[in-house]
Formats: sequence, structure tokens, C-alpha cells
Amino acid sequence: MNGSIKASVVGGGSWGTAFARLLARAGAETEIICRRPEQAEAINRSHRNPDYLRDIELPASLTAASFENNHLQSAGLAVIAIPSKVYRTVVREIAASLNPEAAVLSLTKGLEPVTLKRLSQVLAEELPEPAASRIMVLSGPNHAEEVALDIPTATTIASTDLELAAWMQKLISTESFRPYVNPDLTGVELCAAAKNVIALAAGMSDGLGFGDNTKASLITRGLAEMARLGDRFGADPQTFSGLAGMGDLIATCTSRHSRNRMAGELIATGKTPAEAEAKMGMVAEGLTSAAAVLELALANGVEMPITEQVCAVIYQGKDVRRAVAVLMARAPRPE
Repeated sequence: MNGSIKASVVGGGSWGTAFARLLARAGAETEIICRRPEQAEAINRSHRNPDYLRDIELPASLTAASFENNHLQSAGLAVIAIPSKVYRTVVREIAASLNPEAAVLSLTKGLEPVTLKRLSQVLAEELPEPAASRIMVLSGPNHAEEVALDIPTATTIASTDLELAAWMQKLISTESFRPYVNPDLTGVELCAAAKNVIALAAGMSDGLGFGDNTKASLITRGLAEMARLGDRFGADPQTFSGLAGMGDLIATCTSRHSRNRMAGELIATGKTPAEAEAKMGMVAEGLTSAAAVLELALANGVEMPITEQVCAVIYQGKDVRRAVAVLMARAPRPE
């Protein structure tokens, strides 16, 4: 792809908004496609998203559109920034309008519930050719709140098409946003799904008032769980020590911006998962993907004890302190 590019970002949440701003500032002719027409109208009128990142002024060149009236058909780049639990539904809804020659970039971190498929697999099944073969995934320690403020950030672009990934890398490289290319699409997507579950555990630790020793232990042993899952599916071990693995895990487990960490903290202090999301006003992907991650692990003989206890807490109402006791009482073993 050469010359200027038209981009459509499907999803007007925090990450979709921050990434659309990044694209617009990088010179792409960019629109945000919003579910609610009134949200799109407000963005066009005020150059701010009334629902997410409200304090961030958006470039005048960045426009917004509704699902019913947009320019997706002429976009050379389609960016998907929607929750995993509605991912296939929305992708199927936009597939007929998508430019079949477009490159497709997924920003969502999770697995599809029930099918347990990675989201790039969902895209490949639902999109027309050749777009279905032009798929990329972006992952890493990329909190929308910081990207929107141009705070220095590094990220990973994963694709089996390295030429396409390199094109995307060049498009979004700025003085504050540094992308790296990784051909390990499987590993990057599994990292993105599994790290959110460990972040829920880290948040529960915070909610119980535990300290740095506990959180460091969760991050380290959580990374071991992620790597075991990736190994089972042939992922590159280096992916788990990189930005999509360790990098994103650290950010998600420690940041005040992390939805999953905050959801875990709220649950530990007595909130139900639904109440936690309602209080945050945002989706915590781990609350959806935890079940899928655990089911995928169990079906493939992968041991993930932290993930198992997180699922017991959020889906079965198990007491958080009891879950901690179960983990600490596991049989001694070599590291």
C-alpha cells in the first residue's frame, strides 16, 4: 500500500478512540464508527468523545460515523476495537460493507466465548477475501489513557503476513508510539487473552491489601501459565518475554488504568463482576475471557491454577481468601 490511507475504526470506546487519534495524527484519513449515532454526532461537533477519554481533544481531521452511515466500504484499513463477547456479531454485521481489499487490524484482547477461537480466526471466518487473509493483531502495554496523551509507548503488531505488518508498523510509528513486528500471531493472541485473567488476580490481591511480594509472585507464576498455554499451541517462547507477554502482563497487573486489575480489586471488596463493570463504566475483558482461557487449557491438558481460582471466584462466587489459600496449599514442586 502506498500513498495516503483511509481508515475506519469500528468501536468508539477508549482504545478505539485513542487509536483513531493516533491514526489521524499519523496522517491517515480516519473515522470512528460508533454504535450510537448521538455519540458520533457529539464527536463531530465537539472533537471529544463524550463517553470515553472525555478530556482528550481529538484532531479536527478525525470524524465519526454511525454503523448505518459510514465510509467502511472505501477504507483501506479497518480497525476492530469491540468487546470479545460481541466480536463475531459485529464483524458479521460489517462484513458486507467492508472493502474486500482492506487490511484488517484487531485491537481486542480475548478469545471468543463458546468456540474458544482466537479473534483473528473469527475474522478469517467472517470476512470476505482477500481481506480475510490480510489480518493483523496489535497487542502490548497500550493503555488508551496514556496513548491518548502521547506518553511513550511500545507495541507489537502480529501477522503471518510480515510485509503487511511492516506496512502497518511504518504507518503508526511516531515520536511517542513505537511498534515492533512479530510473526507469532498465535502467541500474541494467547498472551492478550490470558494476561487479563492474571490481572484480575492481581487486582484481587490489591483488594485484600496484600503487598508487592504477592503481586510479583502472581505476575511471575501467571507468566508461567501463559507460556504453558502458548507452548501447547506452538507459540514462540520469545513472545512471552516480549511486549505482548511480560510487557502487557506487568502493565495490566499494576496500572491504575487497568480495567481488569480494578475489576479484581472491586470483586475482592465485595462487588459482583457485573457490579464491578457497572462501577467502572467499561468492559473488563478478563471477566469474559477467563472462562474461555480455562476451558481451552483444560481441553488441552494445560495446568493453569491461578486462572482456575480466578474463575471459581468470578463465576462461582468463591471467597477470594479461600482461593488464595488453595493456591498457597498446592503441593511443593520445582520452579
